[in-house]
Amino acid sequence: MTVLFLLSGLFLSYLVGSIPTSYIFAKLSRGIDIRNYGSGNVGATNVYRTVGKLPGLLVLILDILKGVVAVLFITKTFYRPVGNIDFEVYKLAIGLAVVIGHDWTIFLKFKGGKGVATSAGVLFMLCPNILALGAITWVITVLISKYVSLSSLVASASIPIFAAILGEPLGLILATALLCLMTTYKHKENIRRLMMKQEKKVTQKAT
Repeated sequence: MTVLFLLSGLFLSYLVGSIPTSYIFAKLSRGIDIRNYGSGNVGATNVYRTVGKLPGLLVLILDILKGVVAVLFITKTFYRPVGNIDFEVYKLAIGLAVVIGHDWTIFLKFKGGKGVATSAGVLFMLCPNILALGAITWVITVLISKYVSLSSLVASASIPIFAAILGEPLGLILATALLCLMTTYKHKENIRRLMMKQEKKVTQKAT
């Protein structure tokens, strides 16, 4: 029964992450399938460029909240002591599960967003000091490069580095490294466009 509780929490976290907020907002506000517009990504940036600033901002906030809600409430509700799985380890697993849900949502045939905002929500609950350093890195990079995707990649890569430098627990370092790997993988098309100098800058509208 204890293991079932733990697994149920992980599955619920995955389902929370799977809620396709950008798809829902694009449908409600413009009646469009966001996957067929702009970059085709199911995320806040594409909604911002394609649908509008307010819907994009709302999607961003809700995607962040998915990470916050999962770590804050699901962990406390479903955690039961078993073996070597302590509360902190389970919290990391819940955080990873909600991001996996966002990136590979069951509601859109496992084609989700890139997990940046949801990862930010998770990190806000796990290590707000590390998130703050990553956010500063993101802002500096976007001001210099004008590329949201590049800034997200650089910030994501900086998180486990900052965690290691500041002496955070090994579990947290490994979890942030996994988040970085997922973010990088989900940005593979952006990386290709960056290399070909075809990536849109933050000031450019989607077409």
